[in-house]
Amino acid sequence: MKINQMAKEYVSPETKNISELEIVPVDLDIKVDVVNEGTPEEFKVNKITINEEEYRVPNSVLKQLKLLLEDDPNMEAFKVLKDGEGMKTTYQVVKV
Repeated sequence: MKINQMAKEYVSPETKNISELEIVPVDLDIKVDVVNEGTPEEFKVNKITINEEEYRVPNSVLKQLKLLLEDDPNMEAFKVLKDGEGMKTTYQVVKV
């Protein structure tokens, strides 16, 4: 393939947000990616993969999920409600 053709077909990778999922099983594997490793701008991103799509999992979601699992250790799934955009985004974790 020629570089111009590849450039035309290029789609920038995008990580979706866990709030885009209807239902999230609690037993999914989670991985932590380090962005800008070794620089002052270094930060970590929690991600799950469903159907070959990556979804970001904010720490606030993990904190709320922890409380729900303490209350109901047999909980099998949840969903995440999102309100706002950017730095003003808030999440609510709900049992399903």
